[in-house]
Amino acid sequence: MPGLFVTLDGPGGAGKSTLARLLADHLADTGYPVTATREPSDGPLGQVARHQTAAYAGPALACLVAADRYHHLAGEIQPALQADRLVLCDRYVPSSYVLQTRDGVPLEYVRRLNALALRPDLAVLVTADSGILEERLALRGAHSRFEHAGSSHVEARLYDELADVLTEDGFPPYRLDTGDVPPQGAVQAVSERINELWSRRQRE
Repeated sequence: MPGLFVTLDGPGGAGKSTLARLLADHLADTGYPVTATREPSDGPLGQVARHQTAAYAGPALACLVAADRYHHLAGEIQPALQADRLVLCDRYVPSSYVLQTRDGVPLEYVRRLNALALRPDLAVLVTADSGILEERLALRGAHSRFEHAGSSHVEARLYDELADVLTEDGFPPYRLDTGDVPPQGAVQAVSERINELWSRRQRE
């Protein structure tokens, strides 16, 4: 029986990676067989995609990210799902739709690159008010050339604009605003959705 695939995406400063870490710990503590991972992955292709954004851009970076994704799916995500595990992935295809289009790549090109990528059972989009996002980003610092003053506002707007496209492409967004919700409240909200999906999957 296949497991459950949950992805978390959102603009810089939304608290996505913090939520992914806390959620994985919480679910593991409650007995779920959790595999926590991220994209770009920790493999060779992912390391280049994550740390060489100054060297690669446009279609080259979009293809590199997609290649890492397919390798990641084949080598880690799909085997874990076949072992009936709950896979939590910090960033997935929705991030590519936003970041690669910001990088000048036509959306339709990005959609075609990712057309064969496995669709998740739950696609969490973590966001907050753009002012809060900018404050958080300023405090923690930039992780790549995609993060700079004003970038969180642009990302949040793109996630809003692409909501229908994401749904059409098999990523029905479950939006979570972390602006007024403490981390543990966010963990609880996502956990409840996962509990429902997991229980339904186990009955199938």
